[in-house]
Amino acid sequence: MAGKIKSASVKTKRVYEPRKASDGTRILVDRLWPRGLSKKKAAINEWMKDVAPSDTLRKWFGHDPAKWSEFRTRYRAELKRKPEQLKRLRALARGGSVTLVYSAHDEKHNNAVALRNVLLR
Repeated sequence: MAGKIKSASVKTKRVYEPRKASDGTRILVDRLWPRGLSKKKAAINEWMKDVAPSDTLRKWFGHDPAKWSEFRTRYRAELKRKPEQLKRLRALARGGSVTLVYSAHDEKHNNAVALRNVLLR
């Protein structure tokens, strides 16, 4: 488990963007499947619903940038209760490129961005 994860190894990307070879392992980190998207078109290697924010937190946040700082704090607290999922994500990131895939419109304020920051700490 030793070794820091390189920031270039963990990317984030909207699920609606086309897959690229540089994506590496694509992991959907949303609790809900993206609307209007087939599994084939999504090109997801793994769907980790359990690493997504709880429904309560997701609904509270509502992708409001004004709540971003508090969302990250609450989400980190939730993630601390999911050590096995984080361990798996870290192992994947140490093994090669990983793209945390999400469906939110806001590319700066979403759970994949927050999760990436947790993984890189």
